[in-house]
Amino acid sequence: MSRYKVIVTDYEYTTFAPEQEVLSKIGIELTFKQCRTEEDVIAECKDADALISQYAPISRRVIESLEKCKVIARYGVGFNTIDIDAATEMGIMVGNVTDYCLDEVSDHTIALLLSSARKITKLNNAVKSGTWDFNVGIPIFRLRGRTLGLVGFGNIPQMVAKKAQAFGLTVIAYDPFVSEVIAHEMDVKLVTLEELCKQSDYVSIHVPLNKHTEGMISYDQFNKMKKEAFIINTSRGPIIDEKALINALVEEKIAGAGLDVLEVEPIDPNNPLLKMDNVIITPHGAFYSDEAEAELKRKTAQNVADVLSGYYPVYLVNKEVKEKVNLKERI
Repeated sequence: MSRYKVIVTDYEYTTFAPEQEVLSKIGIELTFKQCRTEEDVIAECKDADALISQYAPISRRVIESLEKCKVIARYGVGFNTIDIDAATEMGIMVGNVTDYCLDEVSDHTIALLLSSARKITKLNNAVKSGTWDFNVGIPIFRLRGRTLGLVGFGNIPQMVAKKAQAFGLTVIAYDPFVSEVIAHEMDVKLVTLEELCKQSDYVSIHVPLNKHTEGMISYDQFNKMKKEAFIINTSRGPIIDEKALINALVEEKIAGAGLDVLEVEPIDPNNPLLKMDNVIITPHGAFYSDEAEAELKRKTAQNVADVLSGYYPVYLVNKEVKEKVNLKERI
């Protein structure tokens, strides 16, 4: 019997071999649940020592019901499903995996950008429908010398910047939390969001979803963009006001969009975006590769193993919790 009770609150995975490999070293076997609501989590997890979560809502109400939980580890970079303040107040560490799928999401961003700029999907659909004519894609502009604006300049967009610069794109970014030194080292100019919208030929979204970023790209921002501009989103759907996006596309205020994420997922079959041939949509899959998934699972499990072994996790979201919990630092 395991010394600690570690519950996977919910999952879409078919194997847990990477997690078991990590946790078996300290004698832990996982317990699996499929919690969809706060009530589910409260009923199934109140006596857990640790939680591993994918999408389950870990609200303040849930956290206050946990009797002895020491760590909540989330599969992924984002942690908007977890009430961080409540966890900190309760002395519970929250872990994520900040260097997960950096290559995958940055590659997917570039793929959407290139497909949009070169009208790949539109031309492909035309050919398969019987039209062999490059004029279907006009206008198409040369990438070199045009400007990519990155909304957010963390790990993933920094990789996007390097890859975009290889195509001759000038890169600018909006991120009030990134220093001029880092941007300068990467040959990226930091600008305001307004300047970014006005200057960019391609706008790519890379900020986490929270109360400050939800709907941050809306009517005002689209009204400032170039008519030739494309917007790319591989972050979170609600960061873009979808009604404003649809309006901008219908009124031809921008040229098109490449979206891996939407406000509502899966997409509503009646969503107007599905009928627009200047919009590319993929099913929230930018994060995926076989290698990335295995790495994510190992590192998520390691967050739990570290805490239950008396160490702070490498990927600690709520560093303020150290004022309440005294563990060892990994050397």
